[in-house]
Amino acid sequence: MRKHVRIGLLGCGTVGEAFAELLVERRAAVADVSDITLDLVRIAVRDPDKPRSSALDPKLFTGDVHDVVKADDVDVVVELIGGTGPAGELVRTALSSGKSVVTANKELIASQGPELFAEADAAGVDLFFEAAAVAAVPILRPIRESLLAEDVRRVVGIINGTTNFMLTRMMSDGLSFDEALAEAQRRGYAEPDASADIEGADAASKIAILASLAFNQAVPVDGVSREGIVGLDREDFELAARFGFVIKLLAVAERFADPIGGADAPGAIGAQVFPALVARDHPLASVRDSFNAVFVTTSAAGELMFYGHGAGPRPSASAVLGDVVGAADQLLRGRHRHIPVGPTASLRPARELVHSYYVRADVDEAPGVLSEVTGVFGRHGVSIRTVDQRGSEQQARVVFITFPAPEHALDSALSELSELAHVRGVHRVLRIHA
Repeated sequence: MRKHVRIGLLGCGTVGEAFAELLVERRAAVADVSDITLDLVRIAVRDPDKPRSSALDPKLFTGDVHDVVKADDVDVVVELIGGTGPAGELVRTALSSGKSVVTANKELIASQGPELFAEADAAGVDLFFEAAAVAAVPILRPIRESLLAEDVRRVVGIINGTTNFMLTRMMSDGLSFDEALAEAQRRGYAEPDASADIEGADAASKIAILASLAFNQAVPVDGVSREGIVGLDREDFELAARFGFVIKLLAVAERFADPIGGADAPGAIGAQVFPALVARDHPLASVRDSFNAVFVTTSAAGELMFYGHGAGPRPSASAVLGDVVGAADQLLRGRHRHIPVGPTASLRPARELVHSYYVRADVDEAPGVLSEVTGVFGRHGVSIRTVDQRGSEQQARVVFITFPAPEHALDSALSELSELAHVRGVHRVLRIHA
């Protein structure tokens, strides 16, 4: 006999409506393969009278969120409001009311995840959040289940579909930053206020979630250093191509062998988001448009790559629906999954992390200037791999490619360079991921 699980939805915006439509569309197929019938019984929205998809029964809509989170006829709550304000309180209310919760709220999970996991455990219910990381790409469940016994050492990836779409257009079509952003907004990849994407906040939340699960240590989002893609221009892409690179916004989390706090402490974790030069023959270089990809490096399995759509309402809705089926199955079995996130991580400061760098500067075209500049790098422990100099009789554009060095060493070198009379400006510094 098929079992019915009743779903209550909070929010029916772009993703919420796509999820509700997909649930209705796939309801019979889910029942056929799982013996579970998902019944959408309530949808809380700000304006219940607003016209909605014809696939959704108008009688489902309510303007009172507590009609969902406290209702006796709701078994699983799907939170698609976003943000940390009312959404966090509503998730807590649902959990304490004995309801499992599915959310796509990356900001909430990144900032309050450990507390919410503990509340779900205490209530004996589930909290699922696959769509909070990389939309349709199934990455969280493999990390917390398939790789649970693995020693995960590094997670690196392209995890923001909006910026990857923009960078693809800037690289392949020569669009300016503003033109690429406008196109992303027209296509629905970017919100009217795209600051969370272009400034790296969205990717920082996602890598905090991924790192917390991968390393079994809570990585706070405010411990992720981040730089966005604002300010990149056509010349950056032209020079990157000349040196055999593409530009991608990367999120990187790595666990180091040497601990902070004594021999028995877990290894420190470094977590960053930054635009980087990626070698053209690296698999991440071929990830285009709104697609995402994540590399997970482990001790036994080696390198694993997860790839798929990282933006768009349907891909996100797919991940949410998969979680709803999982939560329903757990509910009917009378059990829940513990989320394996341990104590708060010891974070390695960004200034101690090591990278190779691309540095673009303008200098006076005069005898001894290049030697003076390279001498500054050397004094601060930054070795130069490649120098490319082009210019006129008065001024030269110089690009330096360095060997790996700590960020504090490069910062010290750049600080001294800014004081040299013959250096007119350092216009771009990018890390390199080969």
